Amino acid sequence: MNYAHIPVMPDECVEALNPRAGGLYVDGTAGLGGHSELLAERGGTLICIDRDAAAAEACKTRLARFTNRVQVLQGNFRDLDTLLDLAGAGEVDGILLDLGVSSMQLDAPERGFSYRFDAPLDMRMDLSQPLTAEEIVNNWEYRTLIRILYDYGEERYAPQIARGIVAARPLRSTAELTDAILESMPPKGRREAQHPARRTFQALRIAVNGELDALETGLSAALNRLAGGGRLAVIAFHSLEDRIVKRVMAEAAKGCTCPPDFPVCVCGNKPTVRLLGRQKPSQREVEENPRSASAVLRVAEKL
Repeated sequence: MNYAHIPVMPDECVEALNPRAGGLYVDGTAGLGGHSELLAERGGTLICIDRDAAAAEACKTRLARFTNRVQVLQGNFRDLDTLLDLAGAGEVDGILLDLGVSSMQLDAPERGFSYRFDAPLDMRMDLSQPLTAEEIVNNWEYRTLIRILYDYGEERYAPQIARGIVAARPLRSTAELTDAILESMPPKGRREAQHPARRTFQALRIAVNGELDALETGLSAALNRLAGGGRLAVIAFHSLEDRIVKRVMAEAAKGCTCPPDFPVCVCGNKPTVRLLGRQKPSQREVEENPRSASAVLRVAEKL
């Protein structure tokens, strides 16, 4: 694997989890193992998880020198409870989730994640699953496409693009999809600073991989598996992910679920975490790794 891989906010992530000898830590989205390696170097036992089989193998190779205290598992972090049970783990002292698509996936043309390459319409993080982007763009209903583009891509031109996709069927490659998107957008949309196909590709990728549903489930499981004083650190790269992370952590920190107009709490729910704030990459990091520009790191500590 010859992919350029630069972990985002590496020092901040290590500081957030503060790994120590004797501790048990989880990298739930290990990718090529950049963050995992830094955590393993600090000591403790580490469980690495990634849904992409190729990434899991690359991570295993990278961390081979830590074999006696590192396990690498292929799986989706939404199944965190099952995976940790499989690894023989109970409560853990820290969990890291680095969300979204990896550099390895973006830079591999054959995976179909990027509009920069002409490739099959795939976009699967787990190549064993049946649903692909080609299936969605060619067979899903017009109104469903609009909803995906609005909800997962925050695309203002969703109706026009969905109409253009349906009219251009069958679409077999990322280049054909990109052309359909560009032809559907008004001139103003095509002149935006960011590539006009970016939001549509993001929306399709999220739909193919069920990313937001996985995030809700995985966050809840992660908070439940933390030991007292354990920390959950999550890096999000777009507002959809970050809003979910912010809400789930805030609800756990609040505890009470009573309506705001109740004079006293009657639900009895207590806070389970305290929030340790949010961070953005430094200007220097953004200059050295432009893909980090939109990243937001949030950290919560189990009470």
